[in-house]
Amino acid sequence: MSPKQVHFTISSAGRAALGLALLAGATLAGCNRSEQGEATTGQADTAAKAAPVDSAKIKRLAMRRDSLRADSMARKTGQLPGALLPGHRIVAFYGNIRSKGMGILGREPKDQMMRKFDKVVAEWQAADPNLPVLPALHSVTITAQGAAGADGKYRLMNSKSTIEETRAWAKEKNAILFMDVQVGLSDLPHELPKLEEYLKDPTIHLGIDPEFAMQTKGVRPGKKIGTYDAKDVNYAINFLARIVSENHLPPKLLMVHRFTQGMLTNYKNIKLDPRVQVIMDMDGWGNPTLKKDSYKAYIEKQPVQYTGFKLFYEYDPKQKPHHLMTPAEVLDTTNLNPRPLYVQYQ
Repeated sequence: MSPKQVHFTISSAGRAALGLALLAGATLAGCNRSEQGEATTGQADTAAKAAPVDSAKIKRLAMRRDSLRADSMARKTGQLPGALLPGHRIVAFYGNIRSKGMGILGREPKDQMMRKFDKVVAEWQAADPNLPVLPALHSVTITAQGAAGADGKYRLMNSKSTIEETRAWAKEKNAILFMDVQVGLSDLPHELPKLEEYLKDPTIHLGIDPEFAMQTKGVRPGKKIGTYDAKDVNYAINFLARIVSENHLPPKLLMVHRFTQGMLTNYKNIKLDPRVQVIMDMDGWGNPTLKKDSYKAYIEKQPVQYTGFKLFYEYDPKQKPHHLMTPAEVLDTTNLNPRPLYVQYQ
């Protein structure tokens, strides 16, 4: 990985100091008839030929029909065909295959990491035999940067070769793949279209990280914890829903990181769509008690749809007697209620 691609350190050590320490605190318009009377047949033909095709409007109407159909199906069955949740528990390894510092996905040699991954998946399946475990690789694909870059947006996208290699790793394990986005001083409308071709693959899903969404803060990543509003999450939901409809795909997963109150505003305004299943992931590290309290404060008490919980190999056990929580601890409803259906290891 080139120096420009080095992930800003806040995504690991900064999450404790900046995160858990903050714990205390389509109606269609009618056609207007001409006041000058009806046109002759010839005039009407000429007008019809001259009228431009509003392809954007046609697409909007098609999307509305798809959405109404999806809503109808969801009301009858509870979910759309092919939905992964709540019929699975997803267990994910997070990071970037080109970086040792961003998470377990790139920290160890591939074969060693994959053996560990198999072991963790088996542990989760043993801890809850009644719910199938679905393995996932969660790859940071657009990464916040400490340097502005040519356009001053403080983010960099992985190369095509890195994306394709990560995709191949996931396929080796029959795992789904999350492409994670850290926008820096950019935004989701400019970044998500870069991933559209990949998201047409039914096994590829999306993660968005408010920590590195810096537009409302006006500073580079790492200076402050960023934020998304419900409108940003709704943009991502609508973006994925369109891809699902246009490509006849099963529902997509959208994972949203969260470990402080301010990382997500107006959560009640998030508008769910049966074509997209939303996971709110408690993303802080450190003392298990603080992790559990964060889950209760930001995930359990501010529910959206499905819940997630993150475990850090390096940082959770950093201070004794702190430790990496076991699957049994995470599944204990006296600790986390509801039980998370998405578990991520960094």
